[in-house]
Amino acid sequence: MGSDLCGLTAWELSGLYANGRTSPVDVMKTTLERIQSLDPTVNAFCQVADEALESARASEARWQRGAPLSQLDGVPVSIKDNIAVAGLPTRYGSRATMPEAAASDSPSVARLREAGAICFGKTTMPDFAHKIVTDSPLTGTTRNPWDRSRTPGGSSGGAAVAVALGMGAVAIGTDGGGSIRIPASFTGVFGFKPSFGRVPHAPRGPFGLLSHVGPMTRCVEDAAQILTIISRPDSRDWYALPFEGADYARGLSCLPVPGGIRIAFSPTLGLPVIAEAAIHDAVVRTAAMFRELGALVHVADPPGVAQCNAVHTTLWRACCRQLTDGMTDRWAELDPSLQAYAQAGNGISRGELLGALIEREELGAAVNAFFERHDLLICPVYPDVAPSLTEASSNEASFPHFTAWCNQLGLPAASLYAGMTATRLPVGIQIVGGRHADALVLWASHMLERAFGRAPFGELTRELSAAAAGATPA
Repeated sequence: MGSDLCGLTAWELSGLYANGRTSPVDVMKTTLERIQSLDPTVNAFCQVADEALESARASEARWQRGAPLSQLDGVPVSIKDNIAVAGLPTRYGSRATMPEAAASDSPSVARLREAGAICFGKTTMPDFAHKIVTDSPLTGTTRNPWDRSRTPGGSSGGAAVAVALGMGAVAIGTDGGGSIRIPASFTGVFGFKPSFGRVPHAPRGPFGLLSHVGPMTRCVEDAAQILTIISRPDSRDWYALPFEGADYARGLSCLPVPGGIRIAFSPTLGLPVIAEAAIHDAVVRTAAMFRELGALVHVADPPGVAQCNAVHTTLWRACCRQLTDGMTDRWAELDPSLQAYAQAGNGISRGELLGALIEREELGAAVNAFFERHDLLICPVYPDVAPSLTEASSNEASFPHFTAWCNQLGLPAASLYAGMTATRLPVGIQIVGGRHADALVLWASHMLERAFGRAPFGELTRELSAAAAGATPA
């Protein structure tokens, strides 16, 4: 089966493990070979764990005894570099951090290990996850595999690229303003930002009120299974929601048919930002598909998105200011754009910060009322497909207009592949639910995935493998 193993989903791998047609050792070896072959051209990984094969052997032994820890036992999972993995440094993509190994796992990694998943490496990210382009003074530039002159987005750009190229079936990312959903849209993978508090995370740090941990996968079913595991309780996170024992994967087939589901769709969210034709058409096409299935569909903008974005700007700058406080001796090591955010945060008074938090509460109440009238919202993830590296790095308009409001209000939101442009770039759409409606967002994503299909990752990998055979590193 060879390199084809890298193209399988976590669900498919677990089925092969169960019937003995392949093993976690074979999959891990093939994954490491894929990374060695392709990563020099895209720069998705900053670290790979030395004990990955040892973990795979332990998993293989469990499957042979008929005692796997879960269906995810032996599945390779990459972890973003701002999430602690015991034994590996947590560098946050920054030269301002020290290369000291983490003493313990973060909650999501601990739950994955308990399930037998192999957390085998760390993926690249921008300096402290502060922007939606994945480049940093520490690790360099991460490139989009569909067009290496373009960005995969950020800040979970390395995670998205890893999944798209089969360098691990699953990646765990974080999303503070769109950092899972934007890279997912730009690379064609599925990305899910859960409700705030759904997935315990520690330590939260300065971005703790905005950042969410979530899965990036090649199919919705994998993301649902991962969420079932990483949403289990951990007392280290004071914000964590009560654990209800939900099985999100089973829920994909347990929810009702679309008839009667109330769908709002909006190509602009009421913002003066015009989505490109491919993005606009994907949103409209998705709404039409729901209507054909019997859903109640109409155009509607959620209230206050522009105000949410303004609050996001205030809080983000304040967070960057707090993050860099005390870094005087390491200031020169920081990305200049992070320095600029932090300096902008210097001018935010305590009164302005408190005012932003109060306004966020008021906006949240208004959006709660919106989701009492609508079950789901379909809208863009980003107004365009993946921009060039030059454009993405220099364009102030790369603000996450369509995604940041979901972080401010703690809403569950997904980025789902909805087709390719004529120039072979993925198009993504965003599915947003009311607070705590994670299962409904995953169900809708699963239903649409069956209609849209998945991005042609096998074709992409074959082309990149052929190019990499004679390519110089990115």
